[in-house]
Amino acid sequence: MFDILFPALGETIYMSFVATFFALIIGFFLAIILTLTSKGGLKENLKIYSILDIVINTLRSFPFIILMIVLFPLTKFLIGKSIGTTAAIIPLTIGAAPFVARLIESALKEVDIGVIEAAKSFGASDFQIIFKVMLVEALPSIISAITLTLITVIGFSAMAGAVGGGGLGDVAIKYGY
Repeated sequence: MFDILFPALGETIYMSFVATFFALIIGFFLAIILTLTSKGGLKENLKIYSILDIVINTLRSFPFIILMIVLFPLTKFLIGKSIGTTAAIIPLTIGAAPFVARLIESALKEVDIGVIEAAKSFGASDFQIIFKVMLVEALPSIISAITLTLITVIGFSAMAGAVGGGGLGDVAIKYGY
């Protein structure tokens, strides 16, 4: 039993942490763009915001197991195969990145406008306001978002195992019946 569970647990941890890492990078980038271009943002641009908003909402609402199957060709192109633990990282990342973007966007929008105005009055650049004011002020919420993302990706990895992704989901399908 342990010779089956421990390798599967290792695969699940590998998939989850690597996918979460890449989803955080993509999600941070998207969240910053969303925050900058939103109404009242530092670089307000409602066209960019609207397009990105639609793309993120569409990807977030897509059922993960279907997303994974739809991404088989992309995964095969990038990794060379469409099933397996490493191949599952691509759909896990794409499935989690919009989730991360919304959570971090929400955290950044919670920052008190007075703090941002104070930074502006001291002559801070937009870059400084984002990285030295907003991200610092939103750090507790961002840490919660990262934790929630990791938990969600672990759940996604179980679904990935159901369609050839390996890990605990694969063990559950093979031996759970």
